[in-house]
Amino acid sequence: MTELKDTETRSWLEIELEDDMDEELEQAIDDARIPPELRALLETRKKSTLDRHTYFNELMRLQGELVKLQDWVRYKGLKMVVLCEGRDSAGKGGAIKRITQRVNPRNCRVVALPAPTDREKTQWYFQRYVPHLPAAGEIVLFDRSWYNRAGVERVMGFANEDQVEDFFRDVPEFERMLVRSGIILVKYWFSITDEEQQLRFLMRIHDPIKQWKLSPMDLQSRVRWEQYTRAKEAMFERTSIAEAPWHIVEGNDKKRARLNCIAHLLSVVPYEEVPHEEITLPERVFDPHYERRTLPAELYVPQRY
Repeated sequence: MTELKDTETRSWLEIELEDDMDEELEQAIDDARIPPELRALLETRKKSTLDRHTYFNELMRLQGELVKLQDWVRYKGLKMVVLCEGRDSAGKGGAIKRITQRVNPRNCRVVALPAPTDREKTQWYFQRYVPHLPAAGEIVLFDRSWYNRAGVERVMGFANEDQVEDFFRDVPEFERMLVRSGIILVKYWFSITDEEQQLRFLMRIHDPIKQWKLSPMDLQSRVRWEQYTRAKEAMFERTSIAEAPWHIVEGNDKKRARLNCIAHLLSVVPYEEVPHEEITLPERVFDPHYERRTLPAELYVPQRY
């Protein structure tokens, strides 16, 4: 009887693992959808040497550690901010998705602000970011951040050189203030080559499911590749401070980039496993006088599958 129960338990655990794998595989298949127009071009692309089995196993192991990190942040009342910057299509969103995939969204949230409103343009530049900073026990990931001023706003002419210079003067002190307030500030730059960005943009153009990711601003980023490069170099030089240095994630290989980013993030905070009380599922209370009603058939979603 015990042997049968162990077999059933292993099967149940395997089923749960397969469900998790299927969820991740669904996203991987989406990333790998190749329009016919690009098959020839993709033949010249450097293939990843990271096999799928290793990727999935490492991803789930690291995501398990992220859950422990989040528990530790809550347990100790820490405050954590993770900035994700990089060129368009560099893989920021994919990495953020994997970081947040299995943690508690109540205490780990993503901030992706739209272009500033006319009112926000008249405010102190950092003002619209401040309300999104974490309270104790929270992790906040910024999908693009106040560094828009050093990148897209500078290159596209949305900020003049005086405003950019003010930003470079102010941002180190702003970030030192955040760190002094107890915030753990981690800054990532996702880096890809010119050729890889071109390929990813072409995939978006030819793939109807991904066309929403391509904006007129993205197209301009191709035209102004070298201007973005110079802006990035100036940003690193003037804003990589001891309290909050930049960390560059090589992003041509998406899977390696995700794993490397998560592994590094886990190394930033010396976390420990938080002790939890053993959870016992309580018995359901049955009311012998309650009779479950039969609901009208039209309330149910049709079972097409």
